[in-house]
Amino acid sequence: MITAADVKGKRILITGGASGIGAASGLLLARRGASVILSDLAIDQGEKLASQGKQEGLDITFKQVDVSAGSQVRSLFSFAMETLGGIDVVLNNAGVDHEPRPLHELTDEDFDRNIAINLKGVWHCMRAAIACMASNGGGHVINLASIAGLRSAPSLSAYSASKHGVVGLTKTAALEYAKINIRFNAVCPSFIDTPMVQNNLDKLDERGKNLIVKASPLKRLGHVDEIANAIAWLASDESSFMNGHCLTLDGGMLA
Repeated sequence: MITAADVKGKRILITGGASGIGAASGLLLARRGASVILSDLAIDQGEKLASQGKQEGLDITFKQVDVSAGSQVRSLFSFAMETLGGIDVVLNNAGVDHEPRPLHELTDEDFDRNIAINLKGVWHCMRAAIACMASNGGGHVINLASIAGLRSAPSLSAYSASKHGVVGLTKTAALEYAKINIRFNAVCPSFIDTPMVQNNLDKLDERGKNLIVKASPLKRLGHVDEIANAIAWLASDESSFMNGHCLTLDGGMLA
């Protein structure tokens, strides 16, 4: 029997894997038979998640990393190659946002942090993934962007700029490395029920919260499992002809 989105035997590395979309994706992929390495700055959460997975009999390991530091990213990928014997799929999920405010009120720290983690961190990981996958005979890099990388995002200018950059990196790399069988695609969710989104909702009044929740025609936040299921399909061989694409998961916001 052929299982849809079959990732059995896949060797997968996930950044930002301690919570939210990264955690949900890591557990789902491992439950479907993949060998998974989760990485994140949040060491307690990450180790707890990996421990939970191992109790289920899953092949899942945690490694702490700061994706904004190139040396740490290179060490992470060396660890993954040694631990897994190769890397088939990389999910670049690590990211941050900033408190909503007009562009002219953003601090240098807000802007620099978003670019360093959301954009340069993805670039660090893409560069490391290419070096590893070239020796594998190919692979698939999935970058977490956002609908804020496809359209305007008032009050989230630094975040939006970083995610537009991720989309640009994804499309450019997709063309550059197709010849050596390394594919690059992006996932562009809208508002998903993650700790990061909930943290922002907590700062809003009821009117503000309702505007966010009802921004989608479905009148709700997305669920992490809905994004993880799409990522599982991308990580499988069923997506083998998809390259340079931005998969939008927004409940119809951009329709």
